[in-house]
Amino acid sequence: MAKSERQAAVEEITAQFRESNAAVLTEYRGLTVKQLKELRRALGADTQYAVVKNTLTKRAADAAGIEGLEDLLAGPSAIAFIKGDAVEAAKGLRDFAKAHPLLVIKGGVMDGNTLSAAEITKLADLESREVLLAKAAGAMKASLANAAALFQAPLTQFARTADALRAKVEQDGEAAGE
Repeated sequence: MAKSERQAAVEEITAQFRESNAAVLTEYRGLTVKQLKELRRALGADTQYAVVKNTLTKRAADAAGIEGLEDLLAGPSAIAFIKGDAVEAAKGLRDFAKAHPLLVIKGGVMDGNTLSAAEITKLADLESREVLLAKAAGAMKASLANAAALFQAPLTQFARTADALRAKVEQDGEAAGE
């Protein structure tokens, strides 16, 4: 590979690191081209899966200000650059790795923090962003409903007290009229 080609590759990988929300490093040794194509489809449109050279990736990570990937860059490496929901991409990688044991998740980086393979598995076990947002919205709605009932309670109690007082006055008036 010529020096200009290496430089262009480093710049491209650096740009991918900077544009991505997260990146997951994998070892793909033994997977066929067909299986890699299947994996790319499983990851979706928001994730780009690219086979990379370790030395160029180390330079790109340094240029992008990402630390802690040096130990993970051994053997044949590929990176899933995740621009969308990191949980969905982690689920896709985990599920594909279960079906194809030759894919090994080495680790990754998310929001500037290095993640181990176990942490990526934990990330995959989370519910999707939409489900978590729906749960948060439901919890907020329940809190608002409780607050509305709490504010309404004194008015309801006053109305009941006033009605009971009116009934007592009417009863006392009927008793005095007899």
